[in-house]
Amino acid sequence: MRAMQLTSLGQPLELRDIDVPTPAAGEVLLRIHTCGLNFGDILIVKGTYQEKPPLPATVGMEMCGTVEAVGTGVTHLAVGQRVAAYSGFGGLAEYAALPANICVPIPDEMSAKDAAAFLIAYGTSHVGLDYKAGLKPGERLLVLGASGGVGLTAIELGKLMGAEVIAVARGAAKLEVAKAAGADHVLDSDTCDLRTDVKALGGADVVYDPVGGDLFNAALRACNPEARLLPLGFASGTVPQIPANILLVKNLTVIGYYWGGYMRVNPKVLTDSFEVLFGWYAEGKLKPHVSHMLPLERANEGLELLRSRKATGKVVIETGV
Repeated sequence: MRAMQLTSLGQPLELRDIDVPTPAAGEVLLRIHTCGLNFGDILIVKGTYQEKPPLPATVGMEMCGTVEAVGTGVTHLAVGQRVAAYSGFGGLAEYAALPANICVPIPDEMSAKDAAAFLIAYGTSHVGLDYKAGLKPGERLLVLGASGGVGLTAIELGKLMGAEVIAVARGAAKLEVAKAAGADHVLDSDTCDLRTDVKALGGADVVYDPVGGDLFNAALRACNPEARLLPLGFASGTVPQIPANILLVKNLTVIGYYWGGYMRVNPKVLTDSFEVLFGWYAEGKLKPHVSHMLPLERANEGLELLRSRKATGKVVIETGV
């Protein structure tokens, strides 16, 4: 089978021919149709992600495919069933052997494109806003990096949960994408005074931040008393150093949050979230935004679209099988 593999840190992925894996006990063999790219894939290539696979490694955190075979002990999935999976690795290939308990059956009406754009982006935003931050109807949600994969889902879900959403992105085109996702207010990160402008809109009750750096620092100072902040990534390249005195004076809460970690510590958080999200999708309330679809051999181009911030929403790779 073909697979896009990382053979040396910091170098482009290589298209290689490798053996089709055999599912072990508790696993399924998945024929992969699509793989959604994520900023974490870029960090894996650089060697700076919190999890580091041994090389050579097949990159690709989330995928959609059809079950081709099941290992012993697997009873809840069947050959021919369509599933999505968050595995951390292995998605940029034609097949993968995956633990059956991380494979989620998808609604019949969900396309392979949507499924590959769904789990991480919507799951990250839903668990973050609902389970972690406790976003309430009528609160004001500030979304940084609002035109990216998780940012757009945070806008959609924030509106569904009854919040007023302020979206921050770079440039008019990306602001239009954020507005189309349902944002009540949009601010250009290149030209706005984030602290002043957000406070003029009433301040933030919840901050959703995949960016970090100076934007986090400005957002912190635009928070209302008892606001909650979710730093869930550092696309700016700068991890903010949080001044405890500001947290104290305003009774703010900064919430540590790594969505993928729940696979190990409390997977029910994720499965409960997926049940809600797939229900909303089936009701037509969620519409994944995919800006680029590329074939497997062009996966490096897809990663560059994310790295250069030329994509909006998700980039999805088709394996061709």
